[in-house]
Amino acid sequence: MKPTPASVGIIATGSYVPPRVLTNFDLEKMVDTSDEWIRTRTGIEQRRIADADTATSDLALRSARNALDAAGLQPSDIGLLIVATVTPDMFFPSTAALLQQALGALNAPAFDLLVGCTGFIYGLAIARDLVACGSYQRVLLTAAETLSKITDWQDRSTCVLFGDAAGSAMVARVPEGHGILSYSLGNDGTNAEALRIPAGGSRLPASAETVANRQHYLQMVGSEVFKFAVRAMVDSCEEAVSRAGLTMDHIEVVIPHQANLRIMDAAAKRLNLPLERFVRNVDRYGNTSAASIPLALDEEVRAGRIQAGDHVLLSSFGAGLSWASMVMRW
Repeated sequence: MKPTPASVGIIATGSYVPPRVLTNFDLEKMVDTSDEWIRTRTGIEQRRIADADTATSDLALRSARNALDAAGLQPSDIGLLIVATVTPDMFFPSTAALLQQALGALNAPAFDLLVGCTGFIYGLAIARDLVACGSYQRVLLTAAETLSKITDWQDRSTCVLFGDAAGSAMVARVPEGHGILSYSLGNDGTNAEALRIPAGGSRLPASAETVANRQHYLQMVGSEVFKFAVRAMVDSCEEAVSRAGLTMDHIEVVIPHQANLRIMDAAAKRLNLPLERFVRNVDRYGNTSAASIPLALDEEVRAGRIQAGDHVLLSSFGAGLSWASMVMRW
């Protein structure tokens, strides 16, 4: 990525989580698991679950409105609308199109990104470059997931992990020297089957057999994803920080993908960064895929724990298998 004269960054954030809380103790009544088993292996204590009538676009709408309010902008001020999700309301039209209609942002082109948990950072990279080159003045990026809709609640190895949420960011020009300084994106498709939903697409269209075989639910080879996650996060963090012309000592805040506490601990150790710099809310929300980083970012911004001038490092891994890290100066 070549530097450009324009400084582009996040000018406002927003988020939303559904009200229903599902605790580990609730899960003990549903599958063969325990609160202690879940906490010691993941750090998760509870997660938010959307009700049967709530779709991904509904969470996205609440989150997007919160970001617009924080920015003091109207839907007509949005130049481009991007939604990162692996749980769209339907195959098509895009969830971004549904969000556009619900917001009333009818002047904005709209499209979805399907990159799994790395979707928010991928979306930020796209938004940054489009604003920097002058194509749009403002891009609203929303990452929203209703993972409860694709979770196999009979599979104790995965059903304890996921929750529902949405997070948004308004991307625009910022003062010189601030905003997005660098990013590192990547993907290794050789192990893509380690995290997937096998059926429902053109490879295995929906049928009575695929439904009976529970092939429309998320499947994960946890051990493979864990090993990949730590390596990918560390390598991409180091690359993004180096591209920004910084060292790890310059990073005040790290917001990693909230998937597993042990992954965050391992990454912090390998990066030689104190755990105090890592934002962690996985205990309250579980893994919310693409929504996890913007949800955590919005909480930190609203609580005043990110200050102007702070160097913030975002890092994620996900389906693909993909990885992404980004350095911003707030």
